[in-house]
Amino acid sequence: MNDTSQVILTTCPRDCYDSCGIAVVKRNGVVSQVRGDPAHPISRGTLCPKCSLGYNHEWRDPAVRLTRPLRRTGRKGAGRFEPVSWETAVSAIAERLTGILARSGPHTILNTHYTGTISLLASFLPMRFFHRLGAAEVTPDTICNMAGHAALGYMYGSSLDGFDPRTVDEAACILVWGTNPAISGPHVFEHWLRTAPGTVVVVDPIRTDTARAAHLHLQPYPGSDAALAFAMLHVMHREGLLDRSFIEAHTLGWDELECQLADCSPEWGEGTTGVPAAKIEQAARLYARGPSLLWLGQGLQRQRHGGNIMRACAVLPAATGNLCKPGAGLLYLNWNLGARGIDEAYLAAPHLRKAPATAVSQMDLAGCLEDAGRSQALFCWNINIAASNPQQGRLRASLAREDLFTVVLELFQTDTADYADFVLPAASFLEFDDLVASYFMPSLSAQVKVMEPPGEALPNQEIFRRLSRAMGFPEPELFESDAQVLAESMRRSGLGRDFASLAAAGTIPVPPVPAIQFDGMAFPTPSGKVEIASARAEGDGHPRVPHPIVDPRPADSRLRLLSPASPWHLNDSFGNVEKARLQAGTASVCLHPEDAAALGLQEGGEALLHNETGRLRLRVALSDAVPRGVALSHKGRWPGRESSGANVNVLNPGAKTDMGESTCVHGVEVTVEPAGP
Repeated sequence: MNDTSQVILTTCPRDCYDSCGIAVVKRNGVVSQVRGDPAHPISRGTLCPKCSLGYNHEWRDPAVRLTRPLRRTGRKGAGRFEPVSWETAVSAIAERLTGILARSGPHTILNTHYTGTISLLASFLPMRFFHRLGAAEVTPDTICNMAGHAALGYMYGSSLDGFDPRTVDEAACILVWGTNPAISGPHVFEHWLRTAPGTVVVVDPIRTDTARAAHLHLQPYPGSDAALAFAMLHVMHREGLLDRSFIEAHTLGWDELECQLADCSPEWGEGTTGVPAAKIEQAARLYARGPSLLWLGQGLQRQRHGGNIMRACAVLPAATGNLCKPGAGLLYLNWNLGARGIDEAYLAAPHLRKAPATAVSQMDLAGCLEDAGRSQALFCWNINIAASNPQQGRLRASLAREDLFTVVLELFQTDTADYADFVLPAASFLEFDDLVASYFMPSLSAQVKVMEPPGEALPNQEIFRRLSRAMGFPEPELFESDAQVLAESMRRSGLGRDFASLAAAGTIPVPPVPAIQFDGMAFPTPSGKVEIASARAEGDGHPRVPHPIVDPRPADSRLRLLSPASPWHLNDSFGNVEKARLQAGTASVCLHPEDAAALGLQEGGEALLHNETGRLRLRVALSDAVPRGVALSHKGRWPGRESSGANVNVLNPGAKTDMGESTCVHGVEVTVEPAGP
């Protein structure tokens, strides 16, 4: 028998800055290896360890994957189910939804989803069903980054148009504030940031691998970032480093902010943030002289005053003229799909909704699910709320409501799926065609089917096509096939390609040459300028301008708890990948040695973390990479796989940021003490 080999290019659709190109090796028609595409400008032939482990093991293992629709047979949360046919599952779901619509109205059907995949069809096409249904939407970004979107929307008119990373060679300085790409975008870190010719300045409370690799690391106490930005602006003001001509011509309200700078000296900044005055001055000079890039991380705004912090930091490029030229600009997310020719309205079909949508913050989900008047049914797809959401104990109790009809679409039997009435098996990215748009590099990529789904698993969009049919909905948009949507999307894109030619290329840059952010000084704000003072913000109940607000330090010997991404998980994706779990080891809390000594804790011992929301036992690790007053415990673990039956979100009370009703998970405070028996 002749051995035949084939390599198929596809794209990783995980919630990650990298959007890696993947080369799938098939031998005799069977996938034998999933690896990085050597020609891809980001992955360059490798995958991050977590994706490599997942995609070459559990994600292709039918013994681990969900392969048939399941109907609950035990109590909610017990994880006891029986397999049923698709016809049985879809008919029963449609019957329950029809009854709820008649009795309680569509606003009591909750649609919760996020970024379990960010491929476009699998993310947007299900919204056609929910728009037609009239369901309430649990606002996706409130679990992650909505405060930053709100803040930058007020100031720049867009949070989705970032600098073009391809202009990095022209940047004298790259200021990375509140993100750790060594973990959240490891290939961007290795092949973009570390190879950049400019001086790299990192602002992060933790001495991360990104911070260690930087030329300069500023380590403010959490919650003091706005004060640090104002101290830097003070230095720029004092030393004549502001771009007065840019400020006068292209900003609105600088004078309302400038009057606050006199009191924000570097010495004040040191006392307020913990960053030495000399480092504040050094960073201010490096950035102001430019041209400079400013990368504002999503972790930065997960604080009590996260919106104010984002506005304060985003003043820096406007005040120094580091905008609208090569090697300059700011980036939160490069996610303007229209700039890549993708018609988001065509994909999601919001016109199918007959009445304004009811919105629920992820921070309010537990409370909403407790109230039968507000919630009769819950759909969860592309999200594992029992692991990722705040108020974990309260949320589980609400999910256990027998009268809450719950449908979960999943690849695996997650903690959330254990509470479902029906679990519907979803296909993975290896099992259907789709499109992927990176939120760092301006590119468009093909996600190419390389194998059949295991058993009876189906792509998200096909599941909702079947549900639409069972509901008797007549609109043709609900039944367009993937092939039709891909063909129409590529036609609308104006890129001169069809899906087959995109698949052959793998990834293409869009536009093909580096672009200038806000080219021609065109800012999509009401005034057409950078609105340092925002009437829209004021109208929404926020200050007109940002302020040097600082969170008070925790009282009563509490510590500020930070729960960033783990090297071995991606949010809570890969929480069931056994080799990644072994690499991650036992769940731990990392403390500064002096804090641990004061609390009577030792390396390898056990600590009890508790607050008004929950309790969690963790193993103690010590490192001076964590500042005094801070406890560090990584997110991403599945509660059901932990000895405690919980993860770090059991400590998150679900408090909201100042803008966007978003998570301020990095503002959580805990008491830490030795664990008893």
